[in-house]
Amino acid sequence: MDILKTRNYSKINQYVISILFIAVTTIVCFYSVEFVGYQAVALILLLAVSLNAILFDIFPVLLSALLSALIWNFLFIPPVFTFHIDNIEDTLMFLMYFVIALINAVLTFKIKDFQQKEKDKENKEKSIKLYNTLLNSLSHELRTPISTIIGAIDTIKDRHTKLSDHNREELFSEIEIAGFRLNRQVKNLLNMSRLEAGFIQPKNDWCDLNELVFTAIKDEKDETNNNIIEFTPNENLPLFKFDSGLVEQILQNIIHNALQHTPENSTITIELSHSETHCIIQISDNGKGFPENEINLVFNKFYRLNNTATGGTGLGLSIVKGFTEAMNGKVHLGNLLQGGAKFTIEIPAETSYINNLKNE
Repeated sequence: MDILKTRNYSKINQYVISILFIAVTTIVCFYSVEFVGYQAVALILLLAVSLNAILFDIFPVLLSALLSALIWNFLFIPPVFTFHIDNIEDTLMFLMYFVIALINAVLTFKIKDFQQKEKDKENKEKSIKLYNTLLNSLSHELRTPISTIIGAIDTIKDRHTKLSDHNREELFSEIEIAGFRLNRQVKNLLNMSRLEAGFIQPKNDWCDLNELVFTAIKDEKDETNNNIIEFTPNENLPLFKFDSGLVEQILQNIIHNALQHTPENSTITIELSHSETHCIIQISDNGKGFPENEINLVFNKFYRLNNTATGGTGLGLSIVKGFTEAMNGKVHLGNLLQGGAKFTIEIPAETSYINNLKNE
């Protein structure tokens, strides 16, 4: 939580809170002055002024500095309950306190203001970097399938080009694959927007997890790159009550990521299990795995591993994490001892076997 949000309070609220803070500090000091001495009270009041300077704008802080100086004089410097000061030492102390309180208030405010500006600048630079990353990714990820679709359609429409039925089917297949690729990227962008806006509200219903896995595998049939997806249905699984749409997209994104970032002829294995309270999905491969120093970064938005081929917007795994957490689940990524990576997704869900549902 950013404590500087207090600067967004109205001016009246800032004045009231800063004065109340000085008042509370004064009351505490008044009943403890016999133990700490009136000189130490000055330091405590200066601390209160400094805290006000961190929290509020400059004018409420200057008022609290002035007020604290007058309170210290009136309530603590002998003779008390008067603004009169008997000796020169206390007079000099009061004047020094007044000056130091003002300087302290201004400097503390300026330091926090500078830090806030530096933070805003850093956030702006980070946003620009992310924006450029997204544009660079989209320029490839969207332009390539669009060019494929336009080129294929132009070839089909060209009356001077005689196409065999086989060539025509190949062009239609290229259009279909490019269309699926475009749909994936647009879907990921929309899903990320929904996550950032907080619009993800899981709609739970009874689902067959085995069926969801088969659907996700089918959707990736054109992206296998000579890789093998191994999945043996777990017939002992109950039905789970969760958002099937979110779970299916989690599966699709992890499978797609594995297909894209493992060498040809790699094997991707999907295993399903459950506990009393969670369904458990494990997706592993026998590729190269993830660099240990980057494992904690791969779920960040727009993040792509170093020294990997260009392509991809870096949104897939961040959506996996966002959708999993939207269902109060957890996703874990680790490397296997024999090589390759393993994703483990645990999602809390009600369970029931089909016979139980029929009897309800």
